[in-house]
Amino acid sequence: MTETITIKSIVEAGLCIGCGLCETLTNGVSMQANANGSLRPFPINGFTTKEEDLCSRMCPGIHVRPALNTTPTDAIKSDTVWGQYLQMHYAWATDNNTRFIGSTGGVLTALGQYLIASQQAKFIYHVKADSDYPLHSNPCISENEEQVLAAAGSRYAPVAPLSALGTALDREQPFAIIAKPCDLNAIENLAQQDERINRLIKFRLTMVCGGQSTMTKAQHVLNHFDIDESRVTLYRHRGYGNPGPTRIETRDNQSVEISYQELWADEAGWCLESRCKLCPDALGECADIAAADVWPGGSPGGEDEGFNGIVVRTPRGETLVSEAVQAGYLTQGKQISVDEFNDFQPHQVSKKISLKWRYLGLARAGLPSIAAPLYRVGELGEMLPEAQREPETLGTVQRFTKADEC
Repeated sequence: MTETITIKSIVEAGLCIGCGLCETLTNGVSMQANANGSLRPFPINGFTTKEEDLCSRMCPGIHVRPALNTTPTDAIKSDTVWGQYLQMHYAWATDNNTRFIGSTGGVLTALGQYLIASQQAKFIYHVKADSDYPLHSNPCISENEEQVLAAAGSRYAPVAPLSALGTALDREQPFAIIAKPCDLNAIENLAQQDERINRLIKFRLTMVCGGQSTMTKAQHVLNHFDIDESRVTLYRHRGYGNPGPTRIETRDNQSVEISYQELWADEAGWCLESRCKLCPDALGECADIAAADVWPGGSPGGEDEGFNGIVVRTPRGETLVSEAVQAGYLTQGKQISVDEFNDFQPHQVSKKISLKWRYLGLARAGLPSIAAPLYRVGELGEMLPEAQREPETLGTVQRFTKADEC
């Protein structure tokens, strides 16, 4: 593609992830919902020339980079799929309530609570359910352990976490961020432009991400139970167990639940953002610590006490885990091998080794490319059997040249 890459071209190509960075970096552009409920910058032509240049250079939809690891070489382990790391092991929140309420084993919630308690962070910047519109999520700032816990649990819905990042940075206080890998990719991009990023954001925590669903997914669930959104007072995607059910409560005291297995049984109905199908960093190489589900074969067999697998990628992440364990906020279990993690996350492995051929599909369709030079895309692509390569390319051309059916 030879023409200038603009935010409009990124959005129209299906490569926008709705992170909200455009709103933070501009005046007059805000994140608004499209027909699928996905958040996109609006007005799409509302950027000044300077803002357009800055946003397109910072955009994590097309520019992806990991946080650089300066650990001595002999301490780093490396895997083609999982990237660089220092440790992989089981972990969970020591507090039983946090472990139960949090997603999976509550690790990210427990780490956020510890950072507040130890005063290493004045606040945690993350997301939580909108109190007035529970299907939706908003960025939030938590200044105490109770507020961190109140925002616990996965949110499988569009959210623009970085739309309020400027407000967090303007506080000039040390903080930690818990966000999706793509949001942290944006943070890493912005660090090249804004010195406050590395000075104020002391820890970057993430989840191994299966992708962000459009609002259509939640609407399908409401339709299944014949519930209008205006009646909803609680929409909990997950938590209160591992994996925990999706639970809906209404103003007229109706409550319904659907199990995790039922919710995600049909992969065709996942309704993921298009860009998620091309993500080179769903495994969180941009973070200090990435927390994952650890179900053999990639799916839960039922409810359990709650266990995370964590990938510790940086020295400060390693120190954080050690301190949180010593302080009684986190319990660390046995080590996890790469082979075990591959079994826990088969969809991630499958996507990673397909990226080279999916990116070729973008090129064939004449769409903007995704720059991810440190993510071993070429090497990973050689791991995909030859018979599957052209179908992946053609499938991408078809997907990104027609409207998303979700």
